[in-house]
Amino acid sequence: MTDQAPAPESEIPGETEAALPGKPTSASRTTLSHIMTHNDTNLLGTVHGGVIMKLVDDAAGAVAGRHSGGPAVTASMDEMAFLEPVRVGDLVHVKAQVNWTGRTSMEVGVRVLAERWNESAPPTQVGSAYLVFAAVDADGKPRPVPPVIPETDRDRRRYQEAQIRRTHRLARRRAIMELREKRAAEGYED
Repeated sequence: MTDQAPAPESEIPGETEAALPGKPTSASRTTLSHIMTHNDTNLLGTVHGGVIMKLVDDAAGAVAGRHSGGPAVTASMDEMAFLEPVRVGDLVHVKAQVNWTGRTSMEVGVRVLAERWNESAPPTQVGSAYLVFAAVDADGKPRPVPPVIPETDRDRRRYQEAQIRRTHRLARRRAIMELREKRAAEGYED
């Protein structure tokens, strides 16, 4: 993972999108491919989940930087799902794209596919994740990002689903903060 980011301003309710020109989803979409070796394995002999998570963060970071036109840091990773084990000798493809943008942050969706390096069978989806990145300036302060322009029906569906995830993240954050404030008012220390 990259350095922890300050809470992006775009996670604040009522945010308005930046006045930057929009960029189509395809402008920053990317695929990172890597062959898995014995150095990537866990005690069970399959590829360690942390290795996959790093590839996911690397691909998502590249997409976020490309879309925002500069540095972007990981603010959160949601819903990392491991669907199938990855084995030594698998060629892993990490496909990432910007699903949604706020004023200073963006959600990047990632699909992880694996195929045997020496076979011609189609790749199998082995994982997926959603990450939120905050675009930052040279001082590490949030900076505006261009709006993403969904191009296909799939892109539009991903945009809508990203808005739902954002609503849930904000509601969860509010509920936790309210609980902490209540506990503090009751004299509990966390």
